[in-house]
Amino acid sequence: MEKKKNGQLIIIGILAVAILFMSIGFAAYAQTLNITGNVTVSPATWSVHWDTASFKKDANSVDVTTTTLTNTDVAFTATLEKPGDVAKFTIDAVNDGTFDANLTGITLSTLGTNEAKYLTYEVKYGSTAYTASASNLSTLLAKTNGRETVTVTVTYTTPADSADLPQSAVNVNLSASLDYTQA
Repeated sequence: MEKKKNGQLIIIGILAVAILFMSIGFAAYAQTLNITGNVTVSPATWSVHWDTASFKKDANSVDVTTTTLTNTDVAFTATLEKPGDVAKFTIDAVNDGTFDANLTGITLSTLGTNEAKYLTYEVKYGSTAYTASASNLSTLLAKTNGRETVTVTVTYTTPADSADLPQSAVNVNLSASLDYTQA
């Protein structure tokens, strides 16, 4: 019996040694891969505005005076004295922000029926001219110094019937709004 007990202890010892070697062998084939990192998130900025330094009256224009010239507003005055006179200027829309902007619409004031007989009003954005409001636009203004030239033109035209010319001074209020959203 003692022999049998010694045999069992030897077998248990051999099994224990075998398990120990198997554990070491398994550990030799195991590997842990790690990923570490550090991320800095810069602040996001929205900065679509007029470049006030880019305001320029066209050489063939009557005198155009700005009454307001800020990052978001341009107001002007001009006097058109006779048919053929044009008030025209350019200014750049700029995106200094950190993400792209999308021009989604332009809203232009509508000329009254009488004024439309002798006056035209156009806002040109890049190479596209608008004489009426436009929605559902999708025109990219790229981030970080993206720019597009906006040209405003008001023309005193000769009407088909000279009786449609104004008999006294007429003040016409014009407006345009350019709507941008994040692209």
